[in-house]
Amino acid sequence: MQISTEVAELLRSGLSNAAVARETGLHPVKVADVRQALDLPDYYAMLPSYVAPPSHREHGTRAKYNAEGCRCRPCRKVNRESENERTRLLAYGRWQPYVNAEPVRAHIAYLRDCGMGLRAIAVASGVDRRRLQSIVIGRAHLGRGPQAQVRPALAAAILAVEPTLDTLGTNTVIPGVGTTRRLQALVAVGWPQLHLGEELGWTSQNFSVLIIATTVTVRTARAVYALYDRLWNVDPLSHGASPGSITRAKKRAAEARWAPPAAWDDDRIDDPAACPDWTGRCGTAEGYRAHINHHIPICPPCREAGAVQRAERTARSQARALRAQTTNV
Repeated sequence: MQISTEVAELLRSGLSNAAVARETGLHPVKVADVRQALDLPDYYAMLPSYVAPPSHREHGTRAKYNAEGCRCRPCRKVNRESENERTRLLAYGRWQPYVNAEPVRAHIAYLRDCGMGLRAIAVASGVDRRRLQSIVIGRAHLGRGPQAQVRPALAAAILAVEPTLDTLGTNTVIPGVGTTRRLQALVAVGWPQLHLGEELGWTSQNFSVLIIATTVTVRTARAVYALYDRLWNVDPLSHGASPGSITRAKKRAAEARWAPPAAWDDDRIDDPAACPDWTGRCGTAEGYRAHINHHIPICPPCREAGAVQRAERTARSQARALRAQTTNV
């Protein structure tokens, strides 16, 4: 291709294809071919990019692009992708730029009642704390009340946050089911309560209350969970517990029917409705027989399974008796 020096200089100077076409009288398509032949980037890529200074808004977000006019590559990319998504949804008639903020506000109130502050919610959701304040109380210095609508992505991010031990405040009171089950499981495998209390820094009197507590603080639950993860498969003898104290701990657990760690799945031990799987087959007829054969106290699921098995056996016996009686007649 014969390339005019004038056209090449104009393109290299940063003019757009349309501007070069006006200057030289060439067709814009021809100018585009020259740009491609010269291996020059697109006009917009050649524009000097304004990079906004550091602030609470991160690069690579539409907020940085729109509010601060940042034109760095990550901000331009996310803005372009957002515009493409918006165009696509408009074409399908599914564009929904805003949703009602009331469910979001109610969820934030719920999280705060659980002991999570706005800062913790902001970290868990990835939403700026000022945005959360705008949803909850508005912006008094600007004379604005709480937001009536929010972006769908922001609503989804906040609604996805749930209170967990990692996000709740340390003094928040929570149910003690998981905490007591973990302590009782450690006693069931021979850990003396005195040793466990010392590991937690509790007196024996306070520990005896903790091991059956209905509620605990998040701080205590975190300490017990860490202790359980560290000791559940460790031999108490290796930590200085005497054989006699181990025997007494196991006897205490057996009398109270405290399940050992092997009877609990990690994803069910905190569920108040869950029952320990003492035999590995609890809730079945095989589990019921395993309880009897190994002299393990029968758990409720196996008791129900045994009752069902006996009822079926009785029904079969009655059916056989009825058939025999009918045959004789």
